Amino acid sequence: MEVVRSVVRFEKKAARRIMPALFAKEPPQLHLIDITNTRARHIDSATTMSALPRSIASRVLAPALRSSATRVAVPSYRAYSTNEPTPHAHKTSPEDAPAVKLTSSSTQIREEGAAEGMRNRPDYNAAVDYRVSNFSPIPKRVMDGSEPGESVPAAVLSGAPTDLQARTVRIYKPSKTATQSGTWNASHWLMDWDVLPKGHRWENPLMGWQSSADFMNGHRIEFKSKEDAINFANKQGYEYFVQEPNKRKFVPKAYANLFTHSPKKLKIVLTK
Repeated sequence: MEVVRSVVRFEKKAARRIMPALFAKEPPQLHLIDITNTRARHIDSATTMSALPRSIASRVLAPALRSSATRVAVPSYRAYSTNEPTPHAHKTSPEDAPAVKLTSSSTQIREEGAAEGMRNRPDYNAAVDYRVSNFSPIPKRVMDGSEPGESVPAAVLSGAPTDLQARTVRIYKPSKTATQSGTWNASHWLMDWDVLPKGHRWENPLMGWQSSADFMNGHRIEFKSKEDAINFANKQGYEYFVQEPNKRKFVPKAYANLFTHSPKKLKIVLTK
């Protein structure tokens, strides 16, 4: 305890000797500087730098002595314009139809060749409603109640958009699997929607998967018979085509047929 008390007494005596020497000096005088004046760089920096510490003075006076520069205002958004003299002048017209030109004013009677009859060609003369976009499919006809057939299409009253009207559907019967699981999945008929090519499919840049914006993509409806699927497509106003299933041909085979007599020169092996 005596050692600690002696150390404290020594520190107090040293502090009494140093403090009067510090307060005996005159305080440094601060000089006012007009920061807005660009001629501030001609002021004697010796007196100014002595008033402030070196680290603080370099930070405070650096922006003041720097020449002012105007900043260019960058707009928050950027607008682009096309080089077309008339905007949206690239819309399709009846002359752009790939099918044969119409010979009459009716849009239901068309003259198509053998090659074009295999596909469902769109009708560019069909009236479009307001629920369309640049990626909407062009149907063969829009449901307005004038379609031929016994039943009125459901799109006339349901208000379905053009993306769903007159869509091409496929009616098919799935084939039997290669495994020995029987014919449990080949006893019914299915209906699926045709893939929309333009603007509805893209490649996912993250994983490389194929993405789709078609809300009917991947949908399938099951029917007990082919007639039920056709009646449903006619009621909805869909353009459909039927894919008949491939029938398997069973040939009776016997091991004894390898040893039977054949009058011909080349023996036909029926087991292969």
